Amino acid sequence: MIKTITEMKGENNTLEIQLDETNRLLKIAQNKEKQLIEERDGLLETVKSLQQTLHQQCDLRVENERLKKAAVQMKKENEAQSKESDARLQRMAAETKALQDQHQRELEDCDKETKRQLDAKDTDLKVAHERNECALEELRRQMREKEKEMQSQIIKLQMEFGAKLARAQSISTKTQLQTPASAPHPQNIFKRKLQFIQEEKNKEIEALRQRVRELEQQSLHGFMDSRLKRRKN
Repeated sequence: MIKTITEMKGENNTLEIQLDETNRLLKIAQNKEKQLIEERDGLLETVKSLQQTLHQQCDLRVENERLKKAAVQMKKENEAQSKESDARLQRMAAETKALQDQHQRELEDCDKETKRQLDAKDTDLKVAHERNECALEELRRQMREKEKEMQSQIIKLQMEFGAKLARAQSISTKTQLQTPASAPHPQNIFKRKLQFIQEEKNKEIEALRQRVRELEQQSLHGFMDSRLKRRKN
C-alpha cells in the first residue's frame, strides 16, 4: 500500500513536470502563432501597398501620356503665340517710335511757348518794376515835401509860439490876478498844439515810408520769381 502511494506520488510529479512543459510549449506555440499572424498581416499590408503602387503607376503612365500630348500641343500654341508676339512687338515698337517723335515735337513746341511766355512775363515785370520805381520816386518826393512842409510848419509854429509867448509874458502880471488858478496856461496850450501837429506829420511820413518799403519788397519778389522760373526752365 505504501509502495503504491509512493508510485502514485512519483507519477503525479512526473505528470506535473510534463504539464509544466506542455504549458511552456503551449505558450511558445501561442507566441509563435501570434508572431506568424503579425507577419501575415504585415505581408498582407505590403501586398496591398504594392497593388496600390501598381495601380498608381498605371495611372501615372496614362497621365504621362496625356501630359506629353498636352505638352506637344502647348509647344505648338506657344510657337504660334511667340510669332504673334514678335509681330505685335514690332508694331508696338513702330508705334512707340512715332509717339516719341510726336512727344519730342510737342516738347519743343512747349519749350518755345514757355520761353515766349517767360519773355513776355519778364517784360511785364520790367514794366511793373519801372512803374514801381516811378511810384517809389514819387513817394520819396512826397515824403521829402512832407518833411519840408512839416519843418516849415514847425518853424512857423515855433515863431508864432515865441511871439505869443513874449506877448503872454509881457501881460502875465496883469492877467495872472484875473485868470483863475484852474485855467490852462497859454504856453501849455501852444506846446500841446505843436506836439499834436508833430505827431500827425510823423504818422504821415511813417505811412509814406511803409508804402515805399512795400513797393520795394513787391519789386524784389517779382524779380526773384522771374529768375527762379528762368533757372527751372
